[in-house]
Amino acid sequence: MLNNKPSIEKLRWIMSELRNPETGCPWDIKQDFASIVKCTIEEAYEVADAIEQQDFVELEKELGDLLFQVIFYSQLGQEQQSFDFDSVVAAICEKLIRRHPHVFGSATLNSDAEIKANWENEKIKERQAKNKAEKISILADIPKNLPALSQAAKIQKRCAHVGFDWHNIDDVFDKVVEEVDEVKAEIELLQEGKPQALAEELGDLMFAVVNLCRHAKQDPETLLRQANRKFTKRFHGVEQHVEQSGISFEQHELSTLEDYWQQIKIAERKR
Repeated sequence: MLNNKPSIEKLRWIMSELRNPETGCPWDIKQDFASIVKCTIEEAYEVADAIEQQDFVELEKELGDLLFQVIFYSQLGQEQQSFDFDSVVAAICEKLIRRHPHVFGSATLNSDAEIKANWENEKIKERQAKNKAEKISILADIPKNLPALSQAAKIQKRCAHVGFDWHNIDDVFDKVVEEVDEVKAEIELLQEGKPQALAEELGDLMFAVVNLCRHAKQDPETLLRQANRKFTKRFHGVEQHVEQSGISFEQHELSTLEDYWQQIKIAERKR
């Protein structure tokens, strides 16, 4: 048994004990790679939420939970003799050194654009090395289970790297306006019974808005989470106004609820 000093080795020992077939935890023993993916995704989102809330006490705990996910996968890999924690660390060390030749080598990369281009070029080489026998698409290996906004941004970034991109943000904005007009047109045609056409145009509009976010150097997933939080906070304020009025939501006129909403926005600006 290791001493009480916190260390990565102690965490690995704890994991091995949890997976001990005879004395370990029944829940941990029956897990496999697929069964803990959901936990990993949840832990990653909890890390992101702690950062966005600037709750660094909670962030410390959530980072530990996320680290444990890496240890868990590494233990499973070791049991199957596929890989272990040391090989995981070795792989990321090699990758980071290779992708930063301006830090660990003799290359000169001065701008963010040059650094990003080098990073993407290295990723292309990795994909080609992984699939030597076939022609590799620029869009290969984009995770299918990424949140849709993040996946769209990643697709667009890959295409932009090879020059398939609008040259300026004004063109992107024009595309958004074009997509809005197409959505309006499909809504007007709804009586003809073509909901799928409307759904397709709405999807195109969302994809165009993601492109606008990217050209504005903003992450669409982060922006929408921020918008969700802002709306939720303001709606809680509306609920408070409704409660103070003594009248139920259903009995309120929409104009009155909108007035509550505007009062909350004005109060926010005064803070």
